[in-house]
Amino acid sequence: MSKNLSHLSGRKGLEYNLFEQLGLSAKGTGTPDKNEMERLQNEFLFGKANIHGTVSFYDFLKQENEGKKIYTCNGSACMTANTQDKVKNEIANHFPSDAIGEMCCLGRCHENSAFHYQGKNYSGQAIDHLQAIIQNQYTYQDTYTVNAFGTPVITRPYPELGEYYEIWSSCLKKTPISLLEELQTSGLRGRGGAGFPIAFKLASCRETESNTKYIVCNADEGDPGAYSDRYIMEHRPHALLMGMLIAGYITGAQWGVLYIRAEYPESISTIADSVAQLEQAGFIGENILDSGFNFNFKIIKAQGAYICGEETALLSSIEGQRPEVRVRPPFPTQKGLFNQPTVVNNVETLACIPYIMELGGTSFAKIGKGKSTGTKLISLDGYFNRPGIYEVDMGTPMSKVIHQLGGGFKIPVKAIHIGGPLGGIVPVHKLDTLTADFESFAQSGFLLGHASYVCIPTSYPIIEYIKHLFLFTAHESCGKCFPCRIGSTRGYEMLEKATTSEYKIDKKLMADLLETLEIGSLCALGGGLPLPVKNALTYFEDELAKYFSAPLP
Repeated sequence: MSKNLSHLSGRKGLEYNLFEQLGLSAKGTGTPDKNEMERLQNEFLFGKANIHGTVSFYDFLKQENEGKKIYTCNGSACMTANTQDKVKNEIANHFPSDAIGEMCCLGRCHENSAFHYQGKNYSGQAIDHLQAIIQNQYTYQDTYTVNAFGTPVITRPYPELGEYYEIWSSCLKKTPISLLEELQTSGLRGRGGAGFPIAFKLASCRETESNTKYIVCNADEGDPGAYSDRYIMEHRPHALLMGMLIAGYITGAQWGVLYIRAEYPESISTIADSVAQLEQAGFIGENILDSGFNFNFKIIKAQGAYICGEETALLSSIEGQRPEVRVRPPFPTQKGLFNQPTVVNNVETLACIPYIMELGGTSFAKIGKGKSTGTKLISLDGYFNRPGIYEVDMGTPMSKVIHQLGGGFKIPVKAIHIGGPLGGIVPVHKLDTLTADFESFAQSGFLLGHASYVCIPTSYPIIEYIKHLFLFTAHESCGKCFPCRIGSTRGYEMLEKATTSEYKIDKKLMADLLETLEIGSLCALGGGLPLPVKNALTYFEDELAKYFSAPLP
């Protein structure tokens, strides 16, 4: 059925898009009305249940979102920083409870106290000026440290538009195969968490015959604690856009789709302005620079669903379907968006491409460590003395990241959750044994992932943190596979019962649950949840033992 729906949705192409139309219809009230849903189902030939399944899934389309005026951040970094009670109390003084909603991580992890009002994000001391914000009498711009330790690839400033896009002009004079070979030489791997070589994806898409192909940028940076993609979109947008152009030229794709999370309104507007600049300068469109190559961009505003960070769920989302994870094979490079060959990569990965094309794949490969070539952006949260975005060479010792760049911790911290909600919980005594690369983390039983750092202070109970992870997964599960859908809920129920009653969790039951999630889940949401839980059980046994009926597994 989903393949048929993909074809139906694709009949009208990208420019008139079902998912986008559903978002526009919800703009005034927070949810589409029944008449508009019926009109769209008839226009796109979707069933009533299909449209309802889509609308009822997303945080900013579902019926419960109707009438919401202001949203508080419920991301992990704001949670452990213990700032949100004050935010909620202040907001409650100005808005009725049914007008207050929640958003998951607004990317303001460097200063917390985050909330969203009328299409803008606020954080830090802004909550103390809520009345002025409501009256449109308060100007606010968040700031954070940005620095490079080693070779600046993304953080390096680029020149004015015409000079910077000489890289693109030069690429159009070369063969796509030669550009692909440079990427193969560079060893560039996906920076969104999986670490998969981008050249392999591009080659697969290029070799798949089709008149229509897509380059999709996964800008749904939903990992709490991460704001590196937001930094790129708002401060280095043309590195991203040029990376997509080059990827399109290599594969023969004529469309670049930027799927940007609704929680990043500033990123959406900055990217839109940057695309307009490219149109005006003639760097996109038909027969670009007399090369015979055509390429255009489409910006899709997401509607609040963490699972859309998974590439196949993201593609279903763009098509207006419920964002359920697809079974593979076929892979997106063979049958992706609207059943056409599609390459999906995250923001940071694509933004590395111009550097490689300008200076060569060998120069990029010389940076880093082993198979982890190049650099990595790291997001440090508000518990650091110098929170911000730091670009480091792969292989940089974690001790330098924590102490030399971040300036150490403001208060005692017992662990850092690195790599998003599915990343590992790293106790502070293990930090000095790690280097910032894929292999070091994997060999030690952790995950570098998006390289988001959420500190867990010594005063924050680990049991409450892993309870939060189970609840987060239960809320964000697409529901397609039962290990994730049911297992995450059961895990939360056991932990909640153990913390609110005399109930003790059976160690074998927990071990079985984690094994089922790990090997039975269809994607990394359910499959990745056991990693931080196991880390917590291993390194914080003394703290957790009282909640279990026997020694921990």
